[in-house]
Amino acid sequence: MKVFTEEAVARACRECAVTDLSHATIGEVLLVSQFLEKETGIPFIRMDQGSPGLPANHYGIEAEKKALDKGVGSQYPAAAGIPELKQAASEFIKAFIDVDIPPLNCVPTTGSVAASFASFIACTQRIPGKDKVIFIDPGFPIQKSQLRVLGIQWKQFDIYSYRGAGPLKRKLEEMMEDGDVAAIIYSNPNNPAWISLEEEELRVIGEAATRWDAIVLEDLAYFGMDYRHDFGHPYTPPYIRTVARYTDRYILMLSSSKIFSYAGQRIALCCISDSLFHTFYPELAARYQDAGIFGQTLTASILYMITSGCTATTQYGYAEMLRRSVDGTINFVEDTREYERRARRMKDIFCRNGFHIVYDRDVTESIGDGFFFSIGYGDMTGEQLVVELMYYGISSISLGTTGSLQNGVRACVSRMREELFPILEDRVKAFNNDHSNI
Repeated sequence: MKVFTEEAVARACRECAVTDLSHATIGEVLLVSQFLEKETGIPFIRMDQGSPGLPANHYGIEAEKKALDKGVGSQYPAAAGIPELKQAASEFIKAFIDVDIPPLNCVPTTGSVAASFASFIACTQRIPGKDKVIFIDPGFPIQKSQLRVLGIQWKQFDIYSYRGAGPLKRKLEEMMEDGDVAAIIYSNPNNPAWISLEEEELRVIGEAATRWDAIVLEDLAYFGMDYRHDFGHPYTPPYIRTVARYTDRYILMLSSSKIFSYAGQRIALCCISDSLFHTFYPELAARYQDAGIFGQTLTASILYMITSGCTATTQYGYAEMLRRSVDGTINFVEDTREYERRARRMKDIFCRNGFHIVYDRDVTESIGDGFFFSIGYGDMTGEQLVVELMYYGISSISLGTTGSLQNGVRACVSRMREELFPILEDRVKAFNNDHSNI
């Protein structure tokens, strides 16, 4: 039995100016679910927005308070970031990735969204004719929206059918052989599917970037959250996988939002390889009337024009959390492992009631449990499933909006609470009872 009638959902869509729920963005789904919840008082199972569901790290909060008490709020922060954060970022990357990136090259941004926005600009303007971006999908829809704003063209492919070194290499060569690719972007672990690229796949991406002079934008928003491996110990293997071992053309985007539950403070890092940071590009020098050095142009001539620097106190908070991770006071992997437990329970409920996991494997092992997962039901398209689940008080987004070619939806575990699991069980069971014979 449905929780909400088709008429109620249609009215919510009209009130929220959502013209097509089947192709709705994350924000639109959020609006409709919030409207229905407020109007009826019936709680939604919120699987739509990937917002942290754990308390913000208290070391960061206390460090910000101390910074305010010291008076940093009265001064503009430097565009390149405070020295304390830059040094802490360099040490954090060495401790958990075992890669050397100098403090100079670690630049704070107001979230990874600002990092990707600025990086897209710099990457596609550095060499005439190299002006397209490859998305290894499924991926974060906002990044394509950024390219729409900037007027930058892109190529994309769903990695579902190209897992493993051989298939991935052939696909990348096919897409890069025209020589017009400026950058390659993906997230690892992946939003929305929670797949994780393995070492041989990262090697293929790195080698392709080197061969075709493209820059890899590696989005590490879920840094270390592949809970199948114990990544939480500094200077101790296993180290977090990265393309940085296989090319010197990369930018690592390192967000505080998920690993420290610090999303509200909008702080991330844009960490640029040393070789790329110091590369001179005549086209950048001519356009910006500056030195044309990639890292300097990205920082001073592009990022500063977008955000005018990051909030000073937030930088001190992030620096403290990174330092505490390196000295072992914080184990950010264990601190966020609740997401693994929630995902396991949610997957079990769905799979016992007719659903299946869409992206269910990496190359050599079954997919892990974490912040996101993907589910399908029979032959229903993702667009159909988004709408049908809404009638049962479950909000999600179609995989189609993320660049996936597979049928299904993305499920986020962050907003699940203990008291919601029985409700989820009842609603998924009702959904299966109503659809199993269709």
